[in-house]
Amino acid sequence: MKGFIERIVRGKDETLNVTARAGLWGESCAEKHLSAVAGFKILGRRVKVSPRDEIDLVARDGDVLVFVEVKTRASEAFGRPMDAVDRAKRHTLSRAAVRYLKKLKNPRVAFRFDVVEVIGREEDGSPEICHTPNAFHLDRCYRLP
Repeated sequence: MKGFIERIVRGKDETLNVTARAGLWGESCAEKHLSAVAGFKILGRRVKVSPRDEIDLVARDGDVLVFVEVKTRASEAFGRPMDAVDRAKRHTLSRAAVRYLKKLKNPRVAFRFDVVEVIGREEDGSPEICHTPNAFHLDRCYRLP
């Protein structure tokens, strides 16, 4: 796992960004949790839908398409990770989801937005994981055909 994360995070100067490394570790933990514990089928990880938009995880929960935002923190000293999914972030995720669906030619599918909080550090072992299904709704300014 460590080598995989290093290959993804390294920039041109081959240094490892600590925040990016923690984020990748959190996404990996969330992916394992959703597939093993919640029974989700993971369809994509770090899905780039446009130059500005990326979805952490895209999954299926039965017949429902799930767009998952993963928030990783070492501790709750500055609040819950979920607190970082503010209005601006929900707007960005809504835009990304609509673009993703448009790339699929607007399928008639139920979808939702989930948030997975990962609290802990890679070197400390198993983190605390909190999955919030249907954490928010599609931003009002976006409409699907």
